[in-house]
Amino acid sequence: MKDPLRHPWNLSPRDAVALQNALRRKVRLRPRVHPPRTVAGVDISYPRFGRRAVAGVILLDFPELCVLEEVFAVGEMPFPYVPGLLSFREGPLMEQAFRKLRRKPDLILFDGQGIAHPRGLGLAAHLGLRWATPSIGCGKSRLFGEGPEPADRRGAWAALHGPDGERVGARLRTRQGVKPIFISPGHRVSLEKSIDWVMQASPRYRLPEPIRQAHRRTNEERIKRGITA
Repeated sequence: MKDPLRHPWNLSPRDAVALQNALRRKVRLRPRVHPPRTVAGVDISYPRFGRRAVAGVILLDFPELCVLEEVFAVGEMPFPYVPGLLSFREGPLMEQAFRKLRRKPDLILFDGQGIAHPRGLGLAAHLGLRWATPSIGCGKSRLFGEGPEPADRRGAWAALHGPDGERVGARLRTRQGVKPIFISPGHRVSLEKSIDWVMQASPRYRLPEPIRQAHRRTNEERIKRGITA
């Protein structure tokens, strides 16, 4: 494959793993110099045992977090569920939706992982790299990395480390008295900036507002379109 970033999505699991190992070397975690003016939340909605889905990208201004644009894509997910290969299952429809945006976001938040992944290329890292856009993974559960619980206060965080001691993400407490979320840089964002911008994007709830909006709107679109099984 001449350019692995332009890879097709219909790969075998074995080829997908090999591609992840190749692409991880291209991920860069250098911080943005300027704060983002727009941030997008990306999510996908599908029935538990179904393959037809709705992907959505919701664009908000930053830091005000008012919705500017929303786009959707509907279709079949071409890849089975395989742990560690989520981007090959959800990425194609997300990419279809992303291409419909009239304005490219400065930053993208994904309901998934960045480099906190067994091969260093979770959903946020893979698509941020492919779309050449700074990206952050905001997972509700831990996939990879070990670390302690943060203090029970808003903004407290504790680093997650990989088996070689490298920092791959953080547990971040966006609200006191609520379970932390799992933050990991995707592409072109440092861990510290990831935490800073996720906190700014989470003024009221556990999850950042762009992801909350994307989750809500993709579910609404799926139900409106009658995709229930």
